[in-house]
Amino acid sequence: MADNLKIFSGGSNPDLATEICRHIGIALSPMETSRFSNDNLFVQIKESVREEDVFVIQSLTTPVSDHLMELMITLDALRSASAKRITAVIPYYSYARSDKKDAPRISIAARLVADLLKTAGADRVLTMDLHADAVHGFFSIPVDHLTAMPTICDYFAALLDLSKVVVVATDAGGAKRAGRFANRLDTSLAIIDKRRLSDSNVQQGLVVGNVKGLNAIIFDDEISTGGTLVSTVKTLKRAGAAKVYVGATHPVLCGHAVKNLSQTGISEIVVTNTVHIPADKQFPQLKPLSVAPLFASAIKHIHTGESVSALFKP
Repeated sequence: MADNLKIFSGGSNPDLATEICRHIGIALSPMETSRFSNDNLFVQIKESVREEDVFVIQSLTTPVSDHLMELMITLDALRSASAKRITAVIPYYSYARSDKKDAPRISIAARLVADLLKTAGADRVLTMDLHADAVHGFFSIPVDHLTAMPTICDYFAALLDLSKVVVVATDAGGAKRAGRFANRLDTSLAIIDKRRLSDSNVQQGLVVGNVKGLNAIIFDDEISTGGTLVSTVKTLKRAGAAKVYVGATHPVLCGHAVKNLSQTGISEIVVTNTVHIPADKQFPQLKPLSVAPLFASAIKHIHTGESVSALFKP
């Protein structure tokens, strides 16, 4: 398995990269990242990658611009070092939220970053739970799009009596994603009528569907400021939901998210480790699950030329 395979990690989530390597059975390859006196990033690959199949693991987390630039410089360094194939493994692709032109004179940054990654040297991309499926089409190189849904579903299936569960979409836009979650758990689906006034100000009204007396699982792709979740929980409680749980892939947890979410009465918030969660962002209700085994399997399949979609067949 280790023949011609090398894995490197940027600075955003080295713990995940190390765990992925452990599941594959190889050591994380060394690279050095530093800064010049003028604040320019410097990346040096510390071993030969000539004619190797190389994977670079880097989530686009805070500081996003630094981590994106580190990733692109690393890709370029690997290309210059004659790597045979370079795969950018981006567990959390934050720019996927900038997927449409919904205001005058703005950039569709999700497409721009996709173009930059290819220009920097990426031959393909491996990512997880993009904010919008359409972002997949912004890339002109192959993209393998993983999902943490089976991992999170299996956790809730073992935790709760599913006959008393309803899955909740935070808005109409997330109904398709939450619907897939509900189908996998074989539960009913409810949708919240939401109006977004700004990035952090969300106004919600009625629940479309029955939640009275049921345990509600709010399912979404990421938790950013937590504003949507806080208002959703209040709406569900007013509608008579028994307990409220949350399932989300990416625990970004910006601003006052930790304080707000820890005081909302949510029973448990189940997330994954696509985003590194520092100690100051951990709280009792937060339950992180590891997606390292899934990424390790996907890397093995890509390296050996097997189907990645086969990983999700029942």
